[in-house]
Amino acid sequence: MKGLSFINLSFVKKWKFSEKRVLWASIGIVAAILIYVLGVLPLVEMVRKSKEEIVLKKRVLVKYEEFLQNRKTVEEELDRVSKQYEGIQQKLLPGETPQLGAAHLQEVVKKVLEKNGMAIRSFRILEPKEISGFRKISIHIDFNPTSKMSGLMQFIQDIEQNEKELMISEMDLLVPNPRAPNMIQGSLVVSGLMKADQAQEKKKEG
Repeated sequence: MKGLSFINLSFVKKWKFSEKRVLWASIGIVAAILIYVLGVLPLVEMVRKSKEEIVLKKRVLVKYEEFLQNRKTVEEELDRVSKQYEGIQQKLLPGETPQLGAAHLQEVVKKVLEKNGMAIRSFRILEPKEISGFRKISIHIDFNPTSKMSGLMQFIQDIEQNEKELMISEMDLLVPNPRAPNMIQGSLVVSGLMKADQAQEKKKEG
């Protein structure tokens, strides 16, 4: 009996010891899971996001480097376009209204006619036309008979080479007296461009 009791006692002790090992093992597993969930996973996610941010920043840096490399080219192109725009603006007739633009055009034409020894019979301002973002201003001129063909040719050349963007859009010449074929009279339509009415342009776009 004593021997049996000793065996039972030893078995109970071993069982209790095994139970404790299982309990501590379970606690260890739970602790490991908690550490993984609360510590490792957030760290992994943080590392992943950091890598994505680094990749994104590298792309931005590459783009910025490309911009810096092309900066001079871009600035030169902008400068060229700006100068081209300024050049176009300088060639336009001044004034905010067609009447002011026509008055300036009339004054220019009058001076060029007088310079080349031609006399004006009449001036007539024509209806302005909107053309591709610009306003075309035209005046109709009748000039007195002249024997100076060179003066007429020089007048045409001076108009086309004027600092403003001027053109002769129509020309009608005739010999009033067949007995004096060197006497010529006629009419011209001289046109120039000015800035379009921005309000009208917006109205058309709308």
